[in-house]
Amino acid sequence: MPSDSTPFEDYVAPARTRPEVWRLVLGLLLGLGVYAGGLVLYFSLLGAVVGVPSASWLVDVATRSERPFGTLVLLGSFAAMVAGPLLMAPMLHQRGIGTLIGPLRQALRDFGRVALCTAAVQVAALLFWVTAYDVSPNVDFGLWAMLLPLSLAGVLLQTGAEELVFRGYIMQQLAARFCSPMIWGVLPAVGFGLLHRDPAMGSETWHLVFATGIFALIATDLTVRTGTLGAAWGLHFTNNAGAILILSTEGNISGLSLFTTPYLPGATGWQVVFDCFALLVAWRLARRFLAR
Repeated sequence: MPSDSTPFEDYVAPARTRPEVWRLVLGLLLGLGVYAGGLVLYFSLLGAVVGVPSASWLVDVATRSERPFGTLVLLGSFAAMVAGPLLMAPMLHQRGIGTLIGPLRQALRDFGRVALCTAAVQVAALLFWVTAYDVSPNVDFGLWAMLLPLSLAGVLLQTGAEELVFRGYIMQQLAARFCSPMIWGVLPAVGFGLLHRDPAMGSETWHLVFATGIFALIATDLTVRTGTLGAAWGLHFTNNAGAILILSTEGNISGLSLFTTPYLPGATGWQVVFDCFALLVAWRLARRFLAR
């Protein structure tokens, strides 16, 4: 592990109170149960509030995410994912939930800086996709603008939930027990990439898994350098906001997107190369800003 003076060591230190692997394994299993139960509760309560025929109807709408309502429902469901690490950290490891994020003031500062860097790269990348592919208007601009605060909150929740689980709970607990970055850094990144595998894409899904794995490694590096979850969260938030709210693929969480294109993400090798290049540029810019 890094020396005691590094930000990452300070970030991991609270996890050392209860670093046993069995606690992490139990935490992940219980967390999955909390996540599943939270989803049932979420869809049941939401169904009762909006007066839909059944919770299963809501699940179907959220899974397809072809309309604004469905995408908002899907993004809101990530509240169930947040519950897992927030419960497991104090219950199994006797540490506060704030330790999953790191120093709050610095985390907010890191989030803002990296989000701005990533946004600059996203604008250039989106301009490229607009010229390279046919782009069709999707959501009416007036409706899009009216829903934007809710949409941004949904993306913030979705990306924050994934960061809490992977760069927060899992990585911290592994780093508290193991010295090798291959275990606490690479292993969660591989898992993160594999969870984004979509069998419907056929063999091209491995392109998406690869690109997502690269993203996870970059997010890991930013967390190690800053000792907070803010930088990785800022990168994740802006990256997903562009893909979900500005330009998305038809039928692929496109309900809130201003524009759509017919291409499949990662369908060709050069698309993966371009996406990874854009991520690497954002990463280098973020490291420069964070070093100031």
